Amino acid sequence: MSNFVSMKIIRGLTLAFGVFGLSVSASAQIDYLPYSYSLYQQYGETLYSPDSREFTAAKPLLIRKRLFAAHDSLMNHQRVASDNWFARKLFNEHLVEAKGEDYRFYADFLPDLVIGSDLRADNNKNVWLGSKGVQAGLNIKDKFVFYGNLIDNRAVFPNYLNDYINTNEVIPGQGMARFRGGDRKAWLFATANATYDFGDYFQATVAYDRNHIGDGYRSVLLSDFSSNYAHLRLTGTIGNVRYTSVWAYMNDPHTARIDSLHSGAEFGDGRKWGAFQYLDYNISNRLSVGFFQAITWANRNQAGHRGFDFNYALPVAFLRPIESNNSSSPDKMFLGLNAKYKTWKNVTVYGQFLLGEFTGSEFFAGKGYIHNKWAAQLGAKGYHMFGVRNLSLLAEYNLARPYTYQHFVAISNYSNNAEPLAHPRGANFRELIGMANYSWKRFHFSLQGMYSLYGTDPGDGTSFGGDIFQSYENYPNFYGNKIGQGIRNDLYFADMRASYVLNPAYNLRFELGYTHRQQNVADRPSIRTGVISVGLRSTFRPFYGDI
Repeated sequence: MSNFVSMKIIRGLTLAFGVFGLSVSASAQIDYLPYSYSLYQQYGETLYSPDSREFTAAKPLLIRKRLFAAHDSLMNHQRVASDNWFARKLFNEHLVEAKGEDYRFYADFLPDLVIGSDLRADNNKNVWLGSKGVQAGLNIKDKFVFYGNLIDNRAVFPNYLNDYINTNEVIPGQGMARFRGGDRKAWLFATANATYDFGDYFQATVAYDRNHIGDGYRSVLLSDFSSNYAHLRLTGTIGNVRYTSVWAYMNDPHTARIDSLHSGAEFGDGRKWGAFQYLDYNISNRLSVGFFQAITWANRNQAGHRGFDFNYALPVAFLRPIESNNSSSPDKMFLGLNAKYKTWKNVTVYGQFLLGEFTGSEFFAGKGYIHNKWAAQLGAKGYHMFGVRNLSLLAEYNLARPYTYQHFVAISNYSNNAEPLAHPRGANFRELIGMANYSWKRFHFSLQGMYSLYGTDPGDGTSFGGDIFQSYENYPNFYGNKIGQGIRNDLYFADMRASYVLNPAYNLRFELGYTHRQQNVADRPSIRTGVISVGLRSTFRPFYGDI
């Protein structure tokens, strides 16, 4: 790992620890809930019941009140009754835990040990993951909460992930890759999140973490797919309205920084900034509507050093909506809509629409105009389905028009650390996802199926709109653009997992899994993967292998 990446992690951790000095006073119980779809779907009844009016779109969540009670119940589910210290630490408790009248501290060792074999690769390629890390959490007087982890990783991945990593030099959603010879990869993963709760109306967070806007597995607005980034997040709530502002400091390894004398020397990755605002309105217990704005810009562009743009410092949305019609702006701006409706007691439908550039007369003409750039999502999810307690289902459809997240140069596009900030596929795709999760006692079962149609570039410098790191000035057609253009890819993906949770406090579990992937590329041989694996795993961090 480069010194630059290491310093970013250290700065993020230091920034989060810096909040520790804030004064505190007694209030309701709070805690930080690290975001992953697998974890959050277990809170479906609390978050999506028509009897509640929880804000669910902007994640990770600060758990308070009803959600805190649900979290406490989940962490203590099927608790093993024993006075033996070893049994309690193995099955129920954090490894280190200290409590007082005004504080709580915990710490854990995090193993992630997986071995497997790709049965469809040449010579049945062996794959494995070996990670060791620590996590720690601190609550003070129910006003301040801190969570952090640091995990060192080694792995050999299936061929399709190995190709992705070799191309992008990043582990999907995890961090920059270090190459150890052959197919071996190494990386460091770190998270730090510090929040001060001023009461029911306002919370401030300083973090080296990620964000997700939406109620689905994917998000076409802002997702948790890319690596962690340093950011400040302010959340204000008045009645049924919640406003979230995030200012992010990110990097772009595809764009090297140069010295001010232009000697040709490079000093690590390029830097970029992002400002994200989300206004969420719970119209009723069943209906919620949210409005989203995102702006990304380069720390340095052709005009020279720019740094943080204080035009975006005010936490007010829709500061510059005129930019959505300005195709020559150096900044990349999006406007979006997010909504959900609880149709039945245990089923919620949800959707998103993101708009990049827009020309009204061309939008409805149906001619495939290049500057009509938008993405959309439609889905439904439910808990306790068909009368089966702890059975959760999800069906979701996502699409993005060609060139939607691209810009003139990669440093100002909608990305962080060489990965998209929204959908992992970038743009120029359609995708259908189905997911099922079921828990019984300490057993957990998950099933995911996915089909995706997308277009890739031929490699001659022409951009067909899927790779968001290409300039959209290299387009072949002004009209006639459609999803899947370029080299057509049809991707079929299925993943099955069965696990027994030893300790729910940090998700320590035995896990058996099988992943099937088949990528059909036009006029080329199919790429097939079939990985069976077994392991001792922990942590709630997401691994995105469905790319």
